[in-house]
Amino acid sequence: MRVSAAGVLDRATRPTLDKLTREQMIAEFGETGVQNPAVVDLITLDKDSDTVVLVMMERRPWNAAREQFKQIEEKLNRYMGYVLDGFLAEQYPQYRGKLVQIRLDCAEAPHGEAVRFVEAMTHATESHGIHFSIVVRPPSS
Repeated sequence: MRVSAAGVLDRATRPTLDKLTREQMIAEFGETGVQNPAVVDLITLDKDSDTVVLVMMERRPWNAAREQFKQIEEKLNRYMGYVLDGFLAEQYPQYRGKLVQIRLDCAEAPHGEAVRFVEAMTHATESHGIHFSIVVRPPSS
C-alpha cells in the first residue's frame, strides 16, 4: 500500500476488500464487535422481508464490563449515522430504498438494567424509522 505526500492512500496499490483475508481485515480495521465502533460487524439482506440488516455483535454476557453500555451506544450511534447520512446507500446502491434494521446479537438475553437500555435503543432507532431487534446467540463451547 502506497501513501502519497498528502497522506492519502493510493487505491491502485491497496488490495480490494473482497480480496483481503480475515487476518488482513483484522489487521487493517480491528476485530468486529461492539468494542470496535469503527467497523460494521455484518451487513446482510433478509430476503423474506426485503430488509437490510446491520448486525452488532456482543459476545460478552451483560454487565461483563463497566463500559459495555457506552460501547454499545457508541456503536449504535455510528450505525444510525451510517444509515441516516446515506453512506449505506452510497456503498451498497442495491439496498437504496429498502427498509433497514439494526440487530444486536448478544450472548444472553438482556436482564436487569440491560432491559431498560435495550428499550431506550429500540425507541431511539425506531424514532428514525429504523427497526431494532435482538437475537440471543449463546457462545459455542
